[in-house]
Amino acid sequence: MVKQLSILIIDDDSKLRDLLTQYLDGYGFKILTLPSGEKTVETVKRESPSLVILDIMMPGKDGLEVLRELRPHSNVPVIMLTAKGEDTDRIVGLELGADDYIPKPFNPRELLARIKAVLRRARDSERNGDTKNNSGVIKVAGLTLSIAHQRLEIGEEQLELSSTEFKLLQALMSNHGTPLTRDDLMTLVWGKDFNAFDRSIDVHISKLRALLKPYPEHESRIRTVWGTGYMFVGEK
Repeated sequence: MVKQLSILIIDDDSKLRDLLTQYLDGYGFKILTLPSGEKTVETVKRESPSLVILDIMMPGKDGLEVLRELRPHSNVPVIMLTAKGEDTDRIVGLELGADDYIPKPFNPRELLARIKAVLRRARDSERNGDTKNNSGVIKVAGLTLSIAHQRLEIGEEQLELSSTEFKLLQALMSNHGTPLTRDDLMTLVWGKDFNAFDRSIDVHISKLRALLKPYPEHESRIRTVWGTGYMFVGEK
């Protein structure tokens, strides 16, 4: 029996929650809703949704704060609902580990397409991880990337990664010593159907470099290849 995919919608707009619930239910999704972000971590741990739709502009705890609290506990794919033209919110959301975003107002059909694309990328990432490395880990230059737990291990320390950070680091470590263009990385991380701007890759690279910075022997593992893109340096 195929498990029903579930979506957690977090938005203070009750009309939008009802609209999306009715619309997405018609496509076979099980829908969970929250009017605020206060119980997000608790709900995600209990319900294990397949995907989260998270509004940024909420009273009290906004979506960025919610995402910041969620990521240490879960790598569930997240689509952010942003205000039209708010590039800063989109960039910060991507830095914090959002998988995609859609500006309000939006056509529910576009949201559905993005949901399917994000879920497909998540499935492909898991499948590729299993096929590329039967041991469930990628080891390069003293760094261990755990496929099963989606985390980076440095010695005895374990660093939790967002789903996007994990997929990006997986692409880089799997192709260590080979320069990858931004288009290469966007295809490997998000798939060819992802319509993001180049800046999104740079944002996530900066986040990964920040994670490695406290470790002098690893802080320069991700090298900028001018005119091309990025390369992970180090021997297995």
